[in-house]
Amino acid sequence: MDAAIQAKIDNWLSGNFDAATKEEVTQLQKENPSDLADAFYKNLEFGTGGLRGIMGVGTNRMNKYTVGMATQGYANYLKQCFPNGVKVAIAHDSRNNSRFFAETTANVFAANGVKVFLFEALRPTPELSFAIRTLGCQGGVVCTASHNPKEYNGYKAYWDDGSQLVPPHDKNVIKEVDKIASVDDVKWEGGSENITLIGKEMDDQYIEMVKSLSVYPEVIGKHKDMKIVYTPIHGTGITLMPQVLKRFGFDNVHIVEEQMVPDGNFPTVAYPNPEESEAMSFGLKLSEKLDADILAGTDPDADRIAIGVKDTAGKWVLMNGNQTAVLAFNYLMEARKAKGIAQPNDMVITTIVTTPMIDAIARGNGVNCYRVLTGFKWIAEMIRQKEGKENYIIGGEESFGLMIGDKIRDKDGISAVALLCEMAAYEKEKGRSLYEKMIDLYVEYGLYKEHLISITKKGMDGQQQIAAMMESYRNNPPKTINGAAVVQLLDYELQKGSNPQTGAEWTIELPKSNVLQFILEDGSSISARPSGTEPKIKFYFSVNTKLDKAGDFEKVNAALDEKIKAVIADMKLRE
Repeated sequence: MDAAIQAKIDNWLSGNFDAATKEEVTQLQKENPSDLADAFYKNLEFGTGGLRGIMGVGTNRMNKYTVGMATQGYANYLKQCFPNGVKVAIAHDSRNNSRFFAETTANVFAANGVKVFLFEALRPTPELSFAIRTLGCQGGVVCTASHNPKEYNGYKAYWDDGSQLVPPHDKNVIKEVDKIASVDDVKWEGGSENITLIGKEMDDQYIEMVKSLSVYPEVIGKHKDMKIVYTPIHGTGITLMPQVLKRFGFDNVHIVEEQMVPDGNFPTVAYPNPEESEAMSFGLKLSEKLDADILAGTDPDADRIAIGVKDTAGKWVLMNGNQTAVLAFNYLMEARKAKGIAQPNDMVITTIVTTPMIDAIARGNGVNCYRVLTGFKWIAEMIRQKEGKENYIIGGEESFGLMIGDKIRDKDGISAVALLCEMAAYEKEKGRSLYEKMIDLYVEYGLYKEHLISITKKGMDGQQQIAAMMESYRNNPPKTINGAAVVQLLDYELQKGSNPQTGAEWTIELPKSNVLQFILEDGSSISARPSGTEPKIKFYFSVNTKLDKAGDFEKVNAALDEKIKAVIADMKLRE
């Protein structure tokens, strides 16, 4: 065993850790020393979004002690920034230990003299963002690992506007967390009077906010019996989604029975991720059986969504994240214009790896479209910058997330499902499905096709392997990909753009982020982006062409599929 790792293990065996923790460390020493080494070889990093990791004992795991130390550092920073008093809201999802981690977080904040509003039970992440704004809090935490496998949990930190941390607060909080050198630096107990439980009253306010986003309630009135199938995938969506759909006016909602009970073991899926067809398979079966109009699903903390619709042959298909975003963005721009409520300063926001089709639709509707770094905290930051000057309507990204209206500042699967169901009713009123609407948009704006692959490098050296991949692309960028010249190399880490063909260079006016983009002369783009929380690198591909008529869709779509495969082969990438 490495001496530095052994020193950490010895500290946990001799320090102020509970007996059960020490017993688990001892068991790992005897039975699985390699797992023990992985649990202690580094500290679980408090990144710019917070913590995320496998649950268990050790400095590199999610447990009472890593959560408590993170909370102490965050509390210290909040008290520095807001010396006149600090209030925080805390929520959690359905994962194993999420309630325990939320209560641990609440207790540490309370012991530091912070006023805590703790949800009485599991709630969707977007309601946490809403609660921070509604209660006038200075910060907040939600205990969730989003759509990760069941072994994981996490801790996301929020600022006073209800968004996740952005500069300078993200880095400053990390510095304060890093100063907590020992569990003895944490105030674990005392101050229980600072904790207030919240629940139904906040639910009611949130539901009313979501209802206010409806554009065509009269259309829902005509199609209130439209068949909707919904699955919360064992997560928090069950707490609010049925109520929200009822409040919108939908009477014929069917919950997927096998996945309706919150369960951190996610017994029906390998990954509780609605973008995985396996996670939506129960919903697809029920939709087919009922001949439903739309299928919707949310991930365990209900910030991420997926929808299923029938294609032109009557077969159920899942829309990808880019298609879902295109439908939602277009609906709000078109509907607001038709209703006469569009403003001349309306704006929409998306991210650098999301389909360029959104830009085309925004241009067609005379609406400003801004691109930011990946993550809804950057969408929230752009809203902050434009507040009072431009009117935010919707933001979203390709990873199955939408943020509708400015009353929350994080992605919201609850409001997104409600609005997508309203869209389905609106298209039904016109005698077509959302799938047919999508094809009509391709004819109008061009057929854009996106694809994502993720490459995971496991083990202690996984992150180093991924870093080496990025350095190779950065130092030796390709001049052509699949026979098309690279006309722009965008390095968001160096904040520099360049044209490998001409040598021209320019500055990228966005914060630093470890992302590389290759823009090709034929309009295609490839983006490489390492994960900040896992040993994984994502490659995003986007290609496009003209679609003359709806009847050509299958043929042209298949041709774009082949083009993406050729790009991946040329770059020698394997999942």
